[in-house]
Amino acid sequence: MKFLTAQHGDTVVLAASPTVPEPVHVWDRREIAAINAALAAKRPLLVRGEPGIGKSQLARAAAKSLGRTFVPCVVDSRTESRDLLWHYDAVARLADAQLMGALRCADDKGEGTESAKTQLAVRNYLQPRPLWWAFDWLNALAQAIKVGQKPPLQADGGDPSNGCLVLIDEIDKAESDVPNGLLEALGSGSFAPPDMEKPVEAKGEPPLVIITTNEERALPDAFIRRCLVLHLRLPEQRDELIAHLMARALAHFPQAHYPQATDALLQSAAELLVQDRETARREHWLPLPGQAEYLDFVRAVLGLDDEEGLAAGYDAATLLEQVSGFVLAKHPDAFKRRPEPGK
Repeated sequence: MKFLTAQHGDTVVLAASPTVPEPVHVWDRREIAAINAALAAKRPLLVRGEPGIGKSQLARAAAKSLGRTFVPCVVDSRTESRDLLWHYDAVARLADAQLMGALRCADDKGEGTESAKTQLAVRNYLQPRPLWWAFDWLNALAQAIKVGQKPPLQADGGDPSNGCLVLIDEIDKAESDVPNGLLEALGSGSFAPPDMEKPVEAKGEPPLVIITTNEERALPDAFIRRCLVLHLRLPEQRDELIAHLMARALAHFPQAHYPQATDALLQSAAELLVQDRETARREHWLPLPGQAEYLDFVRAVLGLDDEEGLAAGYDAATLLEQVSGFVLAKHPDAFKRRPEPGK
């Protein structure tokens, strides 16, 4: 089994999307230790922490560093436990049944009943979901081709022979049957989709399952007991938090490519965020501005500073003041208390 060999402070550059800039993950020694422990114990890793701290990005970075395929699943209030295993496309089956019925009526011979039953078999409308891909990639691929489904996109170049990393994102939004169903499938190493001749069984490298929660809903005790748990937190001390944020900004915006990303600008942005974060915590304004807001803040200022038409006549301090109100003051009361830019 391959373990993470990254060192504290190492970076992983992840593939960008049309709407999201190229993410960069900076490894922390606790993250490395937690992932390796989960691999060794063959247990899911539950990652807890405030929104925007990098829980989902951690999973992508681990998949790329381990060379594993990455299969994400974003949970919502309608997610059921079987959605982690398979999806039955009842709408497509109904449409096919209606079309076949209309064709038989037009033919008026009543032939082809057995052929229609075969074509309308439930197994022909089952789409593999995350654990199916994680347990047996080739089996899932064969089923996906059969039903016209594309395999999960591997933007970071995962190889199925190295195993699979499954991200179950925001599991706290689901009912308790979802985490319980997940553990049941992982515990048995198999599950039986309806109308399939054989169950889907885990083969090859055991999957690494990373689960995230924003603590919106309590998770079942039995579920937590069977997971390893990693708590992601921003530093509490002001100077440590500023240094942490600046290090993340330098990883995302290296000064060789962003000469305007001076230490002074990054520090001023971090100080503004820390100030707003302390106020928000004192006033109980949630969510607290954090790492994601800081990176958006810096990205916006650098983007404006790079556009001559928008930034003409403005220095960095003015841009920071203008942009901070839109990026950091997201709570209604926080917005009301901020002075107008330039006043």
